[in-house]
Amino acid sequence: MIVITGSAGFIGSCLVSKFNSEGVTNLILVDDFSIAGKQANYTLKSFYQKIERKNFIEWFDKNHNIVTDVIHIGARTDTTEKDINVLNELNLNYTKAIWNICAKNNISLIYASSAATYGLGENGYDDDESKIPLLKPLNLYGESKNDFDIWALEQPQSPPHWQGLKFFNVYGPNEYHKGRMASVIFHSFHQINNNGKVKLFKSHNPNYSDGGQLRDFVYVKDVVNVIWFLYTTKIKSGIYNLGSGKARTFLDLAKATFKALNIEPNIEFIDTPIDIRDKYQYFTEANMNKLISAGYSKKFTSLEEGVNDYVSNYLVKGNYM
Repeated sequence: MIVITGSAGFIGSCLVSKFNSEGVTNLILVDDFSIAGKQANYTLKSFYQKIERKNFIEWFDKNHNIVTDVIHIGARTDTTEKDINVLNELNLNYTKAIWNICAKNNISLIYASSAATYGLGENGYDDDESKIPLLKPLNLYGESKNDFDIWALEQPQSPPHWQGLKFFNVYGPNEYHKGRMASVIFHSFHQINNNGKVKLFKSHNPNYSDGGQLRDFVYVKDVVNVIWFLYTTKIKSGIYNLGSGKARTFLDLAKATFKALNIEPNIEFIDTPIDIRDKYQYFTEANMNKLISAGYSKKFTSLEEGVNDYVSNYLVKGNYM
């Protein structure tokens, strides 16, 4: 059996689709299934069993003998979360409990870290594990992810194969439920439909033009392809970046969304809110050499290709992956 946590959420449900497309249905889905907005993400999927997140650790401790792999995508992903206790419970201690059971019982583990651990990029965006203790995340969410990465690297006992994946700006199908935490493409699509224009933050950094802020946007279909590769290949254990490897501007993103809808661009620039202005990342770009050197050879989807597929085949039609 393969456990996928966060399986009713955005990336997790797309991962279930990927496994199903490869003919794998011996899946145990873990999430908070009481959230109505997530139901469409998993109702048509094939799986063996659903387990509520709050009951999973106890279940896993008793039933580890039937589990071969855990893919731990579930987390508190709100980057504005101010309650450190929530983040410690869901992002740190919960993941430690999963790690310990996997390590004790020889179960492979893949877990979600985050590019939020890199902060302003003072130490670059290389997945060099020696630099992880030096990183300075900009929010409590990033700190919780970095704290676990540091803890994992210090453990004398680990799962037989494990990878922590630093997700960059993931976008794509099945994020309908995410509200304000959904991708900029999702929000741009709805702004165009509702108002005929897209609002982007002005630059408050003289080195970047308005809309010229850069992010590494990675399509969720690429993300699940990488996870499938890790599941099937069992490469060297460690922490790996997972982005496209190519930084693109928010202006590029907005224009690609308009193009996918066959509408002329209409973009308005607004001030970045004061409360996040000093913590705003103007540039992120994943160094993907480590994963590629480990044998991953699939080409990553360009921003234009990914936005067109997402808008045309999912957002316009209300489809799910």
